[in-house]
Amino acid sequence: MGIQRIESVTYGIDDLDECVRFFEDFGLHLVERTDEHAVFETLTGQTLQLDTEPASWLPAPVESGPTLREVTWGVDTQDELDRLVAEVSRDREVLSDAAGVHHTKDETGFGVGLTLARPRNADVEPRPANALGAVTRWNDNLGPLHRAHPLRMCHVALNIPKPGKDEAVGFYTDRLGFRAVDIVKPMGVFMQAPGDDDQHTMLLCHRPDKAGVNHIAYEVPGFDDVIEGGNYMIEKGWREARKLGRHTVGSNVFRFVHAPCGGRVEYAADMDRVDDTYETRVHEETPPHHIWTLRTNRDAQDAPAS
Repeated sequence: MGIQRIESVTYGIDDLDECVRFFEDFGLHLVERTDEHAVFETLTGQTLQLDTEPASWLPAPVESGPTLREVTWGVDTQDELDRLVAEVSRDREVLSDAAGVHHTKDETGFGVGLTLARPRNADVEPRPANALGAVTRWNDNLGPLHRAHPLRMCHVALNIPKPGKDEAVGFYTDRLGFRAVDIVKPMGVFMQAPGDDDQHTMLLCHRPDKAGVNHIAYEVPGFDDVIEGGNYMIEKGWREARKLGRHTVGSNVFRFVHAPCGGRVEYAADMDRVDDTYETRVHEETPPHHIWTLRTNRDAQDAPAS
């Protein structure tokens, strides 16, 4: 089938201590730490690499400051991996390392890795919910979660320049087997990996007309995890990037936090799942960013009179 999921992401950073503290607060599991390098895992075994001295095989960063240097994609079989490596080798250099990761870059200059997927099961027990006619919680009450622990990286969003945007998308659709699920002409293209059922696995966004990391989204079990995970990050001193809401494209509940490694990270839950019968939607105008976001007038009402 081909690419199944994001297998790993690598950031080039300045302050390792700050980035480690951020992702520990975010809920990932620290599995390795040196003076220059740290590795975190999601519950399904994907890895987040933080490097103050990024590997020599990585392409030059596409923007200044801490930023995403490479996204490594997990492929289902060795035959498919060999085929994809041969495909991208036709017109660009591919460097292979001892761990079985094949490194190259896309049209924008972001690092692209290809390797065998190594998924790990995560025991997921969504909180039981009650609604009229659909009661799943009897004789029990809910307590606080306090914080979130992401299950997996579910999608990556990259900013790209408008010139060459079609070629940038074509590298992923024509060469790596992604398919466009929502083409938003003024903004960007949402794409799904062939082995994924999320409404999108990747977004290439040309609206800012510059290259850089936009965000990486991490799925959590449910709505409460999005809210309490974001609350915990704020309590720890991190800065929220968007108010709580629910996206229009993908329908997922979201909460964004600025990350010291570059860009933002997103807590996400309840994204649309689509199969091969889902037809590509083409939008002449950009849909609203969200179906809803948190809105309140309480702060203004409670503020002391000046």
